[in-house]
Amino acid sequence: MQNTVFSYIPNTAETSFLGLVKEAEAHLLNHKKEQILQLKGNLNPEKLQKILEVRPRIEKVAIKDVKLRTFITQDSSRDDLVSHVYDISYGSVKKTDYLVIIDDSIVRGTTLKKSILRILDRLQPKKIIVVSSAPQIRYPDCYGIDMAKLEDFIAFRAAVELHKSQGNHQILSKIYQECLNSNSGNYRNYVQDLYAPFTEEEISQKIGELLTPQEIKTPVEIVFQSIEQLHEACPKNLGDWYFTGNYPTKGGTRVVNQAFINYYEGKNQRAY
Repeated sequence: MQNTVFSYIPNTAETSFLGLVKEAEAHLLNHKKEQILQLKGNLNPEKLQKILEVRPRIEKVAIKDVKLRTFITQDSSRDDLVSHVYDISYGSVKKTDYLVIIDDSIVRGTTLKKSILRILDRLQPKKIIVVSSAPQIRYPDCYGIDMAKLEDFIAFRAAVELHKSQGNHQILSKIYQECLNSNSGNYRNYVQDLYAPFTEEEISQKIGELLTPQEIKTPVEIVFQSIEQLHEACPKNLGDWYFTGNYPTKGGTRVVNQAFINYYEGKNQRAY
């Protein structure tokens, strides 16, 4: 904890960041209690002060220009924009530090790869750990947030790459045929079969590989919230279809199957 710096990107992740800091403080409090109990009769003011003064190291490492929004920017302009959105606070991180950055969600990963990780690498931390407060976004959301194309999702691309690395190309054509047949009225989300062979950790590791620019020297790890922990955090709001693929309506299931058909046929068009 003494060699870890906590921060967040973008500004919308601030609420999640406050929760992370609260849990880090609770972790430290328990650790301090254990240290004090171990000292027993050897406790003196200097040792006690040294234990008590340890706190989570919180820094505003990445600074975002709030006038620039990458998520709502048109695809043709996003790559150029992300390189101008962020800057960093130099001197906030040492070479011996782990840098933990919390994000509210990782959808495309464009900003991470094109801008943020490159910028954070300038600080030369020991390791960069990107924590997503949302689980892996794997499926289109046709009810609220406008996410219509499967190939835009970094989690989808990671699953496809994992299959290709195992020589399992045929699963794509199998899912494609099933999606075509689903138009006859058999409503099931066949895209779930793409993710089924892999654990969340395997997909997270591949996402980390895909989003880490080749030229940076700092090791990068990406950690996602789990579905179970999401439900624990939000027990009264269980809508999770863009994470699990369990759509509440037949229309949602039709949309995800059509999105895969569009992807397989190379059609750069919306599924709804």
